[in-house]
Amino acid sequence: MPIIVVMGVSGSGKTTVAAMLAGALHCQFQEGDDLHPRSNVEKMRSGIPLTDADRLPWLTRIAAEIDDWRSHGQSGVVTCSALKRTYRDILIGDRADVILVYLRGSKELIHERMAARHEHFMPVALLDSQFATLEEPAADEHPIIVDIGGRPAEIVAEILRQLRARSTLP
Repeated sequence: MPIIVVMGVSGSGKTTVAAMLAGALHCQFQEGDDLHPRSNVEKMRSGIPLTDADRLPWLTRIAAEIDDWRSHGQSGVVTCSALKRTYRDILIGDRADVILVYLRGSKELIHERMAARHEHFMPVALLDSQFATLEEPAADEHPIIVDIGGRPAEIVAEILRQLRARSTLP
């Protein structure tokens, strides 16, 4: 069983999809945002985009969680926006047992979803900076790419289908 990093811009459905995927796979789940230093959360809550320097301790904590699962022979699903290739290199790098799932959607759809959610620290105003930072995964990263236009259960079913097609799951 693999370790899966579910990535995408804020509002793409990472938490919902990843939690459902972890449930379907009967494995660990980690909400990557819970590993942010408090200073990062406060910056985002104030509408200030994070810098690469802000993100580094966070990415390092997520990578440590992945390595802990690996060292214990556990499978897991973790969320992380992972907007840049350099971020994904920290999270995945040469870890062949870690699979990247990219939740892709239009700015319009994601804006609509973000405007409808409540009590989240990421304001809609930062969506443009998320898309400006986004470097979609390249073919050599071997991502599973899923359109977020469907319902969460449909998205999870598609991820599972692609995992089985890769012979990653029985």
